[in-house]
Amino acid sequence: MRPRALFSVSDKTGASDFAVRLAGAGWDLVASGGTAKLLREAGLKVEEVASVTGSPEMLGGRVKTLHPAIHGALLCRPEQDAEDIARHGIRPIALAVINLYPFVEAASRAGAERAEVVEQIDVGGPAMIRAAAKNHERVGVVVDPSDYDAVASEIEAAGVLGEDTRRRLAVKAFDHTARYDRAICGWLEGPAGVSGETLPERLSVELVKQADLRYGENPHQQAAVYAPSSAPGAGGLRLLGGKPLSYNNLADADLARQCASALPDYACAIIKHATPCGVAVSGSASDAYQRAFAADPESAFGGVIAFNCAVDEDTARAVSGQFAEVVIAPEFSPGGLEVLKKRGNLRIVEQGTASSGPDGDLPGLKVLDGAVLAQTFDSAAAERHEVVSRRAPTDEELRDAGFAWTVARFVSSNAVVYARDGQTLGIGGGQTSRVMSARIAAWRAADCGFSLKGAAMASDGFLPFADGLEAAADEGIGVVIQPGGSIRDKEVISAADERGVAMLFTGVRHFRH
Repeated sequence: MRPRALFSVSDKTGASDFAVRLAGAGWDLVASGGTAKLLREAGLKVEEVASVTGSPEMLGGRVKTLHPAIHGALLCRPEQDAEDIARHGIRPIALAVINLYPFVEAASRAGAERAEVVEQIDVGGPAMIRAAAKNHERVGVVVDPSDYDAVASEIEAAGVLGEDTRRRLAVKAFDHTARYDRAICGWLEGPAGVSGETLPERLSVELVKQADLRYGENPHQQAAVYAPSSAPGAGGLRLLGGKPLSYNNLADADLARQCASALPDYACAIIKHATPCGVAVSGSASDAYQRAFAADPESAFGGVIAFNCAVDEDTARAVSGQFAEVVIAPEFSPGGLEVLKKRGNLRIVEQGTASSGPDGDLPGLKVLDGAVLAQTFDSAAAERHEVVSRRAPTDEELRDAGFAWTVARFVSSNAVVYARDGQTLGIGGGQTSRVMSARIAAWRAADCGFSLKGAAMASDGFLPFADGLEAAADEGIGVVIQPGGSIRDKEVISAADERGVAMLFTGVRHFRH
């Protein structure tokens, strides 16, 4: 008996050519209505599903293949089910070529009506795929047009598909239907789940490998980059030039992008080892970069440079004078891109829309041993604050405090940031005591030749003792912005008043671990 293949495809890419090769190898073809028409137009002899089942399509096409004559042919085991096969006149199907209604495309289409999307929920297709995949010891199932050539070649060479091929195709088939169902579930739930909660009871995230990386944080670690299947791409980043991005490049580029994007005007953030070393805003991208670089030239060596604006030719020339690993921006002018590409190994990255973060759909995730932490993103700004000192800050001090507070959000705790005129002067972070972070930030400022007189100090957490305030005041700090909430707040405020320092409480903490 000639082997038989069943075709039922929504994505008709390559289906006719595949069927021609199967027919040439001596296979008979069965197909559902639209697919049968396609194959006949290719000059092939095709039996329609309705002829096999004895039942026409019904309910506007909702029921076509849901019939024992089809599922029996996919699920039968000739060596065990011979009696049933003979009684019901079942002719086994040895290959199922099936892909599903384009639900994801329909659900993603702007302005799509709910009823229209619902009609793109395939029922018969997944049922046939699962039946064929369950019976993979006897049946091959092809859900991806990219497999057509290899499958046809194997059949042409051997007459049948080998056991390893059938198993591999079954794995791909079950993964295909699982992803399809997850997409439907996610659409029905909505971004925040059925209950509207920010962190739903069940968090389903499918991550698809985008690329293998040379190694992880260290050469002995293996690494790869994954992205949600709903938004493919390496974290919304597109490499325009230079060497491939490494694990550390990607991690630093994401932090740099977030930091620069959180700032107004033309902003530049330079990141080194997951920590901002220089951040600035100005009236042009070029000047913002030069001020950010001047904030800590030594640490900026080999860093990641991010902009919240287009990089023009002047900015590109300025950046080209520094050794950097990555430059990332929303856009590069043709002239700017040409200048940067002359640096050869410099990675030039255009940022897209992120899948996570304040503008994405995913919460912040951190993998533990046996669990995953999830949280909403820290996007609270300093619009609300309370003046708790006797002296109120000037307008200029308020601007400096707001800028420093924003930057502190991206520094590892304990974080202290000194800033003035839209430029960081010293950044201290990752210390186990806040006063030590304050001292390191002051030391960095002095090392770069900056005076802290009249500058702003931002602390990501409350000042637990007056010593941090006193250390800053001794350097000439004019205003301090911090969350407040310490049992010693009164002591800290008194120390500020004694030294004429203005102090703001935000009521919001910005720990980062």
